[in-house]
Amino acid sequence: MGSAPAFPEPDMRRLGASEPSALKSEALHRVLRDLDRVVVAFSGGADSALLAHAAHTLLGPDRVHVVTAVSPSLAGDERADAAALADEWGLRWSAVETDEMTHAAYRANDADRCAHCKEALMDVLAPIAAAESATVVLGVNVDDLGDHRPGQKAAADRGARFPLVEAGLTKDDVRARSRALGLRTADKPAAACLASRVPYGTEVTVGVLSGVERAEAALRRLGFDDLRVRHHDDTARIEVPTDRLADVVERRDAVVAAVTSSGYLYVTLDLEGLRSGNLNAALGPDGA
Repeated sequence: MGSAPAFPEPDMRRLGASEPSALKSEALHRVLRDLDRVVVAFSGGADSALLAHAAHTLLGPDRVHVVTAVSPSLAGDERADAAALADEWGLRWSAVETDEMTHAAYRANDADRCAHCKEALMDVLAPIAAAESATVVLGVNVDDLGDHRPGQKAAADRGARFPLVEAGLTKDDVRARSRALGLRTADKPAAACLASRVPYGTEVTVGVLSGVERAEAALRRLGFDDLRVRHHDDTARIEVPTDRLADVVERRDAVVAAVTSSGYLYVTLDLEGLRSGNLNAALGPDGA
């Protein structure tokens, strides 16, 4: 659906996935130097954290503004961790509210939901960037390009750049470089927005997002850090890595209590395990 995002492509002959991450780090530094001033969309995940840390280290706080977009689709724990990281690293950080929940097209949750979300993000980041003569940059890596993510095109169409992609960094490169720098985000589990837990065609509401957030937070308190709770009306479908399936079953009573206390009537465990973006399968091979 739609054309590919219009941002500079990495020279994969020179920056292939097999190349040392140090070479890609040098390429990332070149991209950031060329940009000179940036506003980093900062969720606190591994990708945006490496991008923010690299930009801050290279360009300094006067030329790097790190901004976290706050809405019902961002879990409270994630917002708090983004603020904590900014404090730990001395980033020039702001939190701004986005208004995607006020838009019927976003709440309708069709295949372009992510595009509506990124448009709302750019609505708040673009004026900040313009005031600072800066460019909005997002923590998208090369591996992200293979999935149905219309938000990437929406952001690129509004002038956002993806430095990790331009430098050829994969998810493994991001984690390896973060580990080398001693960043505590190196092995942080991916935490997509809460709306990604809601099947396309099911309306996104504050109540639904709050229920998902409560259920996932309760399961994390039980020690399941890498997980998704997929919302299916009154049923919660739990996804964890396959090597943790037996742990969920072993702690069945506590898991059921945690999820039902969040408002769900039924609790199921997905035996295929955790798969990022697996709800996109309903769109078909062409993302339509």
